[in-house]
Amino acid sequence: MKSTIVKFLFSTFIFLSLASVSNAQSAQKDSISLSAKHRANRAALFSAVVPGLGQAYNKKYWKLPILYAGFGTLYYFISTNNTEFKKYKSALILRNDNDSTTIDQFPRFSDADLTVRKDFTEETVICVIFLPVSYTLNIIDAYVDSQLMDFDISDDLSMHTAPTLFQAPEEICRQACN
Repeated sequence: MKSTIVKFLFSTFIFLSLASVSNAQSAQKDSISLSAKHRANRAALFSAVVPGLGQAYNKKYWKLPILYAGFGTLYYFISTNNTEFKKYKSALILRNDNDSTTIDQFPRFSDADLTVRKDFTEETVICVIFLPVSYTLNIIDAYVDSQLMDFDISDDLSMHTAPTLFQAPEEICRQACN
């Protein structure tokens, strides 16, 4: 399980590194959009390396306790379910080892009860799926938040139009003439 998470983190880091390089190379020459892209890529990269670092880079410190509370909760449930699974599994093995000196840890539970409890704790490992999902959402949040940092949220929603003279490109003129 740990190797899968490490592989996922490493591949996400490599992907974001390559994405930041390709985005920086293909970005427009406009200095404002280029600096915004660099800022967003940097925030995503920071969050990929250390979860929450991109949010701190974006100065959204209030998100850090929420992020780490979520990761802590997931870790708690993964750890608790793993401990309970091992406990019920070993109890089943010890109960069926045909050794008269074995002390039963759960005398009030039948074999079927222990099997159901073991299977339940094994099935609730869905929290392991939520861990990489939360990690990925952390990176996406840092990237999007950094992209929207310059977004205008003022109350002025007016649109100003003015007539302009538009000169069509040569391709449109050729198609219209033929």
